[in-house]
Amino acid sequence: MKRHSVRTYKSSDMLPREDQLAWKIAEVASDNVPLDNDVVEMIGNRMIDNASVAVASLARRPIKSARAQAMSHERGVGATIFGLASNRRFSPEWAAWANGVAVRELDYHDTFLAADYSHPGDNIPPILAVAQHCGLSGEDLIRGIATGYEIQINLVKGICLHEHKIDHIAHLGPSAAAGIGTALNLPTEVIYQAVQQALHVTTTTRQSRKGEISSWKAYAPAFAGKMAVEAVDRTLRGEGAPSPAWEGEDGFIAWLLGGPTAEYSVPLPEAGEAKRAIMDSYTKEYSAEYQSQALIDLARKMGGTIAGQGRKLKDVQSIVIHTSHHTHYVIGTGANDPQKMDPNASRETLDHSIMYIFAVALEDGGWHHERSYAPERAQRPETVALWRKVSTLEDPEWTRRYHSRDPEEKAFGGRVVITFEDGRIMADELAVADAHPLGARPFARPQYVEKFRTLAEDIVSREEQDRFLETVERLPVLRPRELSGLNIAVDPSKLGSPAKPGIFDRALTKEQGE
Repeated sequence: MKRHSVRTYKSSDMLPREDQLAWKIAEVASDNVPLDNDVVEMIGNRMIDNASVAVASLARRPIKSARAQAMSHERGVGATIFGLASNRRFSPEWAAWANGVAVRELDYHDTFLAADYSHPGDNIPPILAVAQHCGLSGEDLIRGIATGYEIQINLVKGICLHEHKIDHIAHLGPSAAAGIGTALNLPTEVIYQAVQQALHVTTTTRQSRKGEISSWKAYAPAFAGKMAVEAVDRTLRGEGAPSPAWEGEDGFIAWLLGGPTAEYSVPLPEAGEAKRAIMDSYTKEYSAEYQSQALIDLARKMGGTIAGQGRKLKDVQSIVIHTSHHTHYVIGTGANDPQKMDPNASRETLDHSIMYIFAVALEDGGWHHERSYAPERAQRPETVALWRKVSTLEDPEWTRRYHSRDPEEKAFGGRVVITFEDGRIMADELAVADAHPLGARPFARPQYVEKFRTLAEDIVSREEQDRFLETVERLPVLRPRELSGLNIAVDPSKLGSPAKPGIFDRALTKEQGE
């Protein structure tokens, strides 16, 4: 890997293209290097993971709305949409939109955390949609996905967005555009323009993950994927982009990040170097913000210990979670969001409340992607009482470990101190989730398949499950017409009631036209 210094330049400096971050990203994307076997295996794992969480959300309102929008753009050729028959094809940017929302809704797929945070599996829906639409092969697809992961993860390693209240999809737009460029085997120049366009149109604020969090939390990454598809389409037609997008005098760094004096260091593979960043990422065992994964495991353990000692949770006086800056300020009491303590809060808000999550996991000894968020669960009086005894504190050591570049030291958990009314104290800590590559039960293909089977149960027929998994097994050798097999069709009754009508469902009648 080579680290690239990225900073602002005056327009009069005439920064050469080859020195711009977008060009360096495009060079990585257009470098057709072989993929390592473990990378190919992991790409298959993440396609299973995405499908798992997508099918589990098919009947939820945000997914129904996004799917209804996309279904207004049906065409003879195109891409598939999760839940619908695979012979139905839709405009690729809209298929990316619908599938992206389905994948993201439950906050239950893969993650990478460093200087910023991300869900790199969000790259898969737009790259897959373009591959299906353009008749690409399985090999083309996995090359594109490897690039998407490579670019997003390395941007996350080098550039912190949340410090400046910019949402993390500003890294996803460029990475998805680069991945599409790789899959289509586009020239460096075209990818360079697409990456910059994608950055320009996907820079949004973090309010989507602050305060009263709405369904836009799931929509935002899908929006970035849709914008990436459109950016590549425009640049293929010869259209350019604001350049240099990152380094410009009125660009991204100068006005939205650290300012004209800021300097960032972004690692990227050198020419001929394998794309392996996907191996640095990790998935979720539980449907909750990643920083809560280890703490859910810790709650399960501590809850069992409390019960084994014959103690009662009603006798708890306080629970203090000593953790990283990010966990404290994003999903902890450091966020100063009263909504995070509100029993009537939305699912999206509860997902970003470690106080709620720890209390429920402590009571239930685990976590469920639906039951744990149910209104009746959140409003249970004893849960509310326990929940309001939980607080977080930033611990400099956990913050240091959160940002460590040493994978053996990097940590996303914390230390929990439970004080009982009689003054007794119970304390324990956990650095990484059990499902993490360095955890007690690391996820491999069998665990991804189990997650898929569990979430697809009673939604996807066993025959369809088997067919999908068999298709993923052959991913590197899939022929263009076989890429539709990466879709999952379900009985229409599993898609829930129809979505509310919107603009796309309205048409000018003959009488109105007259």
